Amino acid sequence: MDNLSLRAAGILFTRALLGVIFFMQGLGKIFTFTVAIVYAKFFKDFEATFLPKWLIWATAYYTSYIELIGGLLLIVGLFRKYTLYLLAIDLLVVAFGHGLLEPIWDLGHVMPRAILLLVLFLSPQEWDRWNIDGMLVRVKG
Repeated sequence: MDNLSLRAAGILFTRALLGVIFFMQGLGKIFTFTVAIVYAKFFKDFEATFLPKWLIWATAYYTSYIELIGGLLLIVGLFRKYTLYLLAIDLLVVAFGHGLLEPIWDLGHVMPRAILLLVLFLSPQEWDRWNIDGMLVRVKG
């Protein structure tokens, strides 16, 4: 395998792995538990903070759905740039939330996903050769 193929395989693996992690998280939040149960288990404590209840509910929905949809989009490689931005916002929200409730918290919730996300942000786009975005550009061109 040449260097270009190895890079492409590495980026595909990283993108697919991060996509699966986010997708499964969102799938569990929406279909296994439901957002209402996720709110009760993980978001209700934020009602004791300065955050308004409507924002807490909106965050519960945002994080659940962006993880499901964004994970799927990463797996197939569609709208990659925008998906990475939305998932980065998701991780910032999660990090802020954990820090707000507990100043010293388990970074295991965020760091593995953040590292994979950073790899994708910092890798040249031409390394990510196997994706639907690329197929659409070739079909148009």
